[in-house]
Amino acid sequence: NSETLISILALFWFCWLWQHEFWLPPGITWQDMQESEDVHYPQPRDLLLSIPFALILVVIRCAFERAIALPLSSKLGVRDKQRPKAQPNPMLETFYSTRCKNPEEGELISLAKQCDLPVRKVERWFRCRRNTDRPSLSKKFCENSSHIRVAFSFQKPWLWDHRECWTGYPQQPLQPSLFWYYLLELSFYWSLVFTLPFDVKRKDFKEQIVHHAATIFLISFSYCANYIRIGTLVMVIHDASDCFLEPTKIFNYMKWKKTCDSLFMIFSAVFLISRLVIFPYTVLYNTYYYSMEIFQPFFGYYFMNGLLIILQLLHVFWSCLIIHMVYKFILQGTVWIGFYSPVHYMGREGPPRPLGRTGVHLGWIPSCPSEIIHVHS
Repeated sequence: NSETLISILALFWFCWLWQHEFWLPPGITWQDMQESEDVHYPQPRDLLLSIPFALILVVIRCAFERAIALPLSSKLGVRDKQRPKAQPNPMLETFYSTRCKNPEEGELISLAKQCDLPVRKVERWFRCRRNTDRPSLSKKFCENSSHIRVAFSFQKPWLWDHRECWTGYPQQPLQPSLFWYYLLELSFYWSLVFTLPFDVKRKDFKEQIVHHAATIFLISFSYCANYIRIGTLVMVIHDASDCFLEPTKIFNYMKWKKTCDSLFMIFSAVFLISRLVIFPYTVLYNTYYYSMEIFQPFFGYYFMNGLLIILQLLHVFWSCLIIHMVYKFILQGTVWIGFYSPVHYMGREGPPRPLGRTGVHLGWIPSCPSEIIHVHS
């Protein structure tokens, strides 16, 4: 029957996909990767542990935000603006909830006729209603506080001698410290996926989903293919700048402009150096040339390097935006780099207004390809 045929095709596809010629260097088979009592290699089933760990992180985050971050925000001077509420109107509320939150001019005219209201008043109602849904500063503060990450440092030889990444590859036993590092990183990104529906909705919501999915795939692939030493290099390099990101936004919400400005410049410097200098040398050069001293190219070699090249192209793209942003911040005083939908920018809410020379306003700085930069100085 059809179910049996599908099962056979799936089994054939699985067996074909995991041929050792694809994922292991020439001369190595899956039999050579068998575990023993003293030697353990990465196993795909290990990654399933990241799901319950991610749920634990979600619980910890919720408890932290309610018990610590929210009271702390008020003590540190984070104040929510009082926003006028829209007057109750069932017809406009139904349109807002089911069809569109920012209607076109023709829709505004039609709604005004149905409600027997001036067009300007209907337009003002939608503006107030949208402002009501906007997340408060305290919510942003709590969310960013729970996203603070620490850059881990390992005293591993391959962090300094990059040829050590390939010594004995692929028969490199899994070390407990690296296992837990991978598990925590993967669990962290799964927790971000689980909380996306409840987090602050930014304009790059879809891009965030794509980014988190790509990150989970890259971490999982490097673990399953035992590229763990290269994977740790990539994650440490990225964590080096990410650990400055959330504190920068937190100090911005607290109105500590000088501290925010200083952290922003530090973040920019670390981001540019780590992504444009350290990453090409320690990762790209390493995987392209040092690996060739150990084995001949195979499909997994090309696949991994292709992913890393794509990642580096994204680094270059976002680095250009950061350089442009820093230039504007230093010389011109007003910067806003982001993406706007045509409706949002057509005048109903207007373009972003400069706040004067009061420092950097960070809505979403890119530590990864999907993120958007919002800056005022």
